[in-house]
Amino acid sequence: MRILHTADWHIGQTLNGWSRDHEHRAFLDHLHDVILAEDVDALLVAGDVFDGINPSGEAQRLLYGAIARMVRSQPHLQIILTAGNHDPAQRLEAPEAVLNELGVHVLGTLRRDAGGVDLDRHLIPLRDRHGAIRAHVLAVPFLRQADMPGLHLGEEQGDEPAITVAVRALHREMSEAAVARAGGLPLLAMGHLTCSGGLASEGAERRILIGGEHAVPPDVFPAELGYVALGHLHRPQSLDGGRVRYSGSAFPLSASEIAYDHGVTLIELTDGIVHRHLPVDRPVLMFRLPPSGPGKLEDVLVGLANLALDPDTPRDKQPFVYLSLTA
Repeated sequence: MRILHTADWHIGQTLNGWSRDHEHRAFLDHLHDVILAEDVDALLVAGDVFDGINPSGEAQRLLYGAIARMVRSQPHLQIILTAGNHDPAQRLEAPEAVLNELGVHVLGTLRRDAGGVDLDRHLIPLRDRHGAIRAHVLAVPFLRQADMPGLHLGEEQGDEPAITVAVRALHREMSEAAVARAGGLPLLAMGHLTCSGGLASEGAERRILIGGEHAVPPDVFPAELGYVALGHLHRPQSLDGGRVRYSGSAFPLSASEIAYDHGVTLIELTDGIVHRHLPVDRPVLMFRLPPSGPGKLEDVLVGLANLALDPDTPRDKQPFVYLSLTA
């Protein structure tokens, strides 16, 4: 079974007033092609689908049009979308009844029932093209303070801040219940947060603060979770020996991400869980002059000339160029 992990699309983003719609269309077209070429059974999108809480009609059409095309081309494909801190959680869930009929699960908020977290909703079986359940995904959207009952901010319990203790307890509770239901099949999870040890970028990622803390250790995810698909950090990177992974964003969302190897992560369930990074070509190039630090005007002008930019390039394909000049 093959699963594709991606995150941080930020559909609707503008950069210094410039629309990224062309880049998002190109990325979603490429994602469609990857799903077919790699014969993907499930697509996991770990948050920040949209860039803001009030996505435009065009941004929403772009998302739902892409979903429809993917499902039409790969009828057995399952898609799981979880909300990130940028997403309008309730709006993301609004078309849920229709999307479920297409094999698309949308989770914007953490829901509970009398017994705790509603696992009928958050634990999703993954089926192969023959309908056999091959794994389960514990789908957890961006967590807010209200999602963690008993959280007393500012307190320390042992050596850990209260927020770490609360997040750890929540994932332990969910994982124990999920293991009891999973019947020995592989168990994956999705989340949207910052793990300590992860490398963040400046300019596009918000520091999510709860009680003064913005990161939790990767071991808040119990060992029973064979793979944890995370969103929020835009640099593709693995933690905890590769078990906990950020797929990264689709393309540079700020100048600080120019050097990133953007892409998606392909997960394969064979005798175990293995994954590999699939690079994604950039729809629009992005440059920084000089490559680091500020430079003199004459040197920057030489660098611009060396780029050999084509003045006839269509407007929506023109590259971004960041200039940093000494005073």
